[in-house]
Amino acid sequence: MNPFLTLLDAKLHIAGSEILWREIIGNGFGMASAIGGMRRRVWAWPIGMAGNALLFTVFVGGVFNTPQQLNMAGQAGRQLMFVAVSAYGWWSWYRYARAETGLEHRGVDPRWATVRERWFLVAAMAVGTVAFAQVFAWIGSYGPWAEAWIFTGSVLATYGMARGLAEFWLIWIGVDIVGIPLLVRAGYYPSAVLYLVYAGFVAWGFTVWARTLRSPADPEITAEVPVRR
Repeated sequence: MNPFLTLLDAKLHIAGSEILWREIIGNGFGMASAIGGMRRRVWAWPIGMAGNALLFTVFVGGVFNTPQQLNMAGQAGRQLMFVAVSAYGWWSWYRYARAETGLEHRGVDPRWATVRERWFLVAAMAVGTVAFAQVFAWIGSYGPWAEAWIFTGSVLATYGMARGLAEFWLIWIGVDIVGIPLLVRAGYYPSAVLYLVYAGFVAWGFTVWARTLRSPADPEITAEVPVRR
């Protein structure tokens, strides 16, 4: 049997419900990517892209035969967006890591967004949510407003991560708050659980990145994060 088709059809049965293994594996890759992102490792990007490819097949349920049989255009489009933006992030972090001999395994130096950048993120979130909600409603997507919020926030958070903006973790928290009830209602339980885990994880990730922006005289920080010379 074709191993690709075997993966597409493989299911886990829990309490009378069917859960796709590719949804579990794809979210596992996503968690690994988030851990790598917190530690500023370049490998976080390709690992995340592999998970995005699997999750794309999950959220186009009417095409790839999922138990939910739902086409969630926002979630599916989000995975394609991740691949595109992650390619940029991978290249950007790899180039930075190659240039920084003292941080050869770290892809970026975190920084706070400027006031102008913060206003841009707020405006882009508002405009993007309204615009994509209309698009998702027009194509009949499930939960268009929630999907629009999640899609727009995911674009901005991934862009912020690529640029090294510490605020990108806070955007992810906003995405998770909306994403958890949406995915539970749609029956995508592994993804909903991962969103719940992410909510705590991104708070931790934010504190880790924020610590690197404090005074390098702090011995705990200098022990954990190499200081640029």
